[in-house]
Amino acid sequence: MKAAVNAMQGIQFVVRCVAGGFSGRYSDPFDPQADSPKPQINRDTIYSVRSFMREILARDIMTEIEFNRAAAATLAHIEQALEDADLDFETPADGIIEVEFDDRSKIIINRHGVAREIWIAARSGGFHFKPSEGGWVDTKDGEPLYDKLAALIASQGGAAVSF
Repeated sequence: MKAAVNAMQGIQFVVRCVAGGFSGRYSDPFDPQADSPKPQINRDTIYSVRSFMREILARDIMTEIEFNRAAAATLAHIEQALEDADLDFETPADGIIEVEFDDRSKIIINRHGVAREIWIAARSGGFHFKPSEGGWVDTKDGEPLYDKLAALIASQGGAAVSF
């Protein structure tokens, strides 16, 4: 693992050097900075950087607009199911649903734009769901979002919800 981290840091260093991020120049004559080490660029390093960039660009990453649309549709579906089950919930901000139970405990469901995930915070813990084949699955065990949420609501609040 340490070797992989070191390799990734080396690639990042080279990318920053090529982009001009570490020029080794002073920003101000009265505020000198230490010279940064000059990168050792060879064919293997260039090949590693190019391979890394191709891999990043080739990934099927959901764009921010696609994520926001999918998350909004999912959260709207959850809101409708909570209304149908006659559960008490609020939407204090865009992308957040707070379900409150009789014992004053809460389950909070929200979208996390940076991670491109939907997160659930419940008494039993926190859960992250990533998009997968038209749905959302738990990043730890692969359980679908709606199944996990129904189980969490049943265990914490004693109510049955069908999505």
